[in-house]
Amino acid sequence: MNKADLINHVAESANLSKAAAGEAVEAVLGGISGALANGNTVSLVGFGTFSVAERAARTARNPRTGDAIEVGASKAPKFKAGKALKDAVK
Repeated sequence: MNKADLINHVAESANLSKAAAGEAVEAVLGGISGALANGNTVSLVGFGTFSVAERAARTARNPRTGDAIEVGASKAPKFKAGKALKDAVK
């Protein structure tokens, strides 16, 4: 399922126009992105938790040359599925 499919599903499920469903999906995704950008977590009970993971600086190897490369510290989004989502997938 891609974003357009999700918008169509929301429109049909909630009896909304595709434009209204698109705005709703964009609002939800924007809210999650904004919270993560501020360093907050987003918990959706039964679905899961979005958070920001800290990645430490490390030394890696270039696979072609074998040379050592310094990779800086970074932040990455992380998702942990909730119990209801895990059970639905089984």
